Amino acid sequence: MFVPSLAEEICLLALIVLAIVLFVKRFGPIWQRIWHSKDNPEFHIRPIGKRIWDFFWEVLCQAKVIKERPLPGLAHALVFWGFCAFALVTANHVAAGFGRPFLDRHSGFGVFYWWFAFWFAALVAIGITGLFIRRFFIRPKWLEPLSYESGVIAALIFVLMVTYMPMWWVPETTTAGRVLWWIHTCSLLGFLPLIPHTKHLHLMLSPVTIFLSRGTFSAIPPLAGDEDFGLDTGKDISKLTALQVYSCVECGRCTEHCPANNTGKELDPKQIALGVRAYLNEYGNANDTPIVGATITQKSIFQCTTCGACEYQCPVGIEHLPIIIGFRRSEVNTGRWEDEHGTKLFLNLERHGNAMGFSASERDKFIAKQQFPAFDGTQEYCLWLGCMGAYDPRGREIVSAFADVMRHVGASFGVLKKEKCTGDPARRLGNDLIFGQLAESNLETLRQDGVKKIVSICPHCVRTIAEDWKEFGAHIEIEHHSEFMARYQDRLPSAQTGKRVVFHDPCYLGRYRNVYDEPREVIARNATVIDPPRARERSFCCGAGGGLAFLGEETGQRVNETRAKELADTGAEIVGAACPFCNTMFRDALASTSANPPELLDIAQLAAAAIQASGTRAG
Repeated sequence: MFVPSLAEEICLLALIVLAIVLFVKRFGPIWQRIWHSKDNPEFHIRPIGKRIWDFFWEVLCQAKVIKERPLPGLAHALVFWGFCAFALVTANHVAAGFGRPFLDRHSGFGVFYWWFAFWFAALVAIGITGLFIRRFFIRPKWLEPLSYESGVIAALIFVLMVTYMPMWWVPETTTAGRVLWWIHTCSLLGFLPLIPHTKHLHLMLSPVTIFLSRGTFSAIPPLAGDEDFGLDTGKDISKLTALQVYSCVECGRCTEHCPANNTGKELDPKQIALGVRAYLNEYGNANDTPIVGATITQKSIFQCTTCGACEYQCPVGIEHLPIIIGFRRSEVNTGRWEDEHGTKLFLNLERHGNAMGFSASERDKFIAKQQFPAFDGTQEYCLWLGCMGAYDPRGREIVSAFADVMRHVGASFGVLKKEKCTGDPARRLGNDLIFGQLAESNLETLRQDGVKKIVSICPHCVRTIAEDWKEFGAHIEIEHHSEFMARYQDRLPSAQTGKRVVFHDPCYLGRYRNVYDEPREVIARNATVIDPPRARERSFCCGAGGGLAFLGEETGQRVNETRAKELADTGAEIVGAACPFCNTMFRDALASTSANPPELLDIAQLAAAAIQASGTRAG
């Protein structure tokens, strides 16, 4: 057993005090910036059960870390679990330094726990070595720029493990044993003051960040009155945002999956978080200097498709989308964003009530031609057309096909006489004034017509009505047409055509609504469903979201062409879609991939074609 001398006890005490003082000196200002940031009035701690589960699953089990990057994730999880296992050993180690050990490695619980920690030490040493090799030798581009501080931390962790393991064979009373003990001690105490100045600050903050999430995927907080312009200056950074950006572990998962970054754009979600952190470090949270222009570029924030891949992938709970949309709000509300296409879009929404700028009479003509009944309160469903379904030629084909499906299964429906855009593109681009006007106008129409249940072909409409309209007191039952058809699939014909359909998961249906199986079930009744390399939660965006469908040509490689090629390369005869925006983005992109591109059809069109081929009607 280690028996310290008085000099050693004094030395240990001095080192502990020094490490704590340095830690507090470095961490104190960070905590002050977080604590003194603006409150989040929309935040509610309830329901507490989900928060506890998320903490257990994502923090303690490291499930998300392992799922999205299995091998590096497992290595990281081993290091995390090893630190948890070492908590008791570390406490005993410090106590032994003052001659007060409480674990006896030679009897009882101590024997078990020391061996338990021994094997974890071996696993941690292996795990941290693997992570070191990956970061400094394999060096995936999303881990750039290279941080040598990470190498120092990795070395300290490795030393901690390899100086613990020999203690079983090297008596602590020997010179070699005392040297190992002090190397282990100095490594431990050296680690502490380094934490606040490195990405390893996430060890302390990320469990809190995950527990204190906004509770809903891409939850956009409401503006607090007329003086709230969005995320403009340091005074607008909220506590949750500050906590999240200081939690960033710089793993680059968000960068790896960002469609904008993958196609050569300037946007890097990791740099958005680090940019806010850099602003807080340089300017603080009481400064009037605009963040966009200081540490964030305007160009990058308007390249975001709001696909949510960054937010879904983040292992430490950073919610990128509210931050990016907060920046967009400030640029739009202050008039700093000057974009010809954006201005035209806002004018179309304000004057005509739709993103395309068509007269409402064009919608009326389409409804009359299709003989859609007007919703009068007697029908079960209100069929929400949306801008794409009412005005876009391909969108109209999808709506017509879905109406045929609804008639076939015997579901009664009607369409609104007056329907405006849900406000989705205005909301995602940061124009809350127009979004609010559209939402309130539509809500008044829905109240007057007595609408209780809505079904729509557009995941963007579904998301906006279901979640964003809650800001105006709306709680409307709405579902996507894939969910509707999956529920009624027993009434749909089932006859295998022998064709293969590669299904593209829309971002606003998958990551936003967690709907993955339903569209595949509908397709599987008549064809073989295959997945592209990036599918389900990892689906690659079509490029239309976040209002970008209306902002003209994009710079660099086009997102839709990248995805279209991936879909076509599967060799499937048909590309299956479940969103009119995805459909219109792929229309031209697929044609550019080959001279004989696959056919592009919505799942409603596939179901309607099967109904027509069967010549039957559901009972």
